[in-house]
Amino acid sequence: MGIELELHSVRPARSNWNMSRTSLLRGSYEHGEALAEVLATLKVNGPGKLWAVDPYGNTQFNEQESQAALGEIAGLLTQCSDAAQTAAVTDLAALLKACATTPGSYLWFIGD
Repeated sequence: MGIELELHSVRPARSNWNMSRTSLLRGSYEHGEALAEVLATLKVNGPGKLWAVDPYGNTQFNEQESQAALGEIAGLLTQCSDAAQTAAVTDLAALLKACATTPGSYLWFIGD
């Protein structure tokens, strides 16, 4: 199980893979397993947004949701048990920040 990340300039089309490729700004594909592991430490229905990321499906955050999720990064870093998880959360933070500062963008969490 892993979670890949993609930053899109507009809401990606879930049903049309080719269409969603045209809006892709940046992707993160190397930390999937570690990101899924650390996100699994979050309490379901807990505070924040990141607990709602579906590890088996797709979840999208708009710029406002990404801005809100940025506030969870410091706490999530304390949940990291190794360097791979820390790298995954650091990469997530960079993409959340990019989404929060790019008008109309979406961060797509692509689960297995």
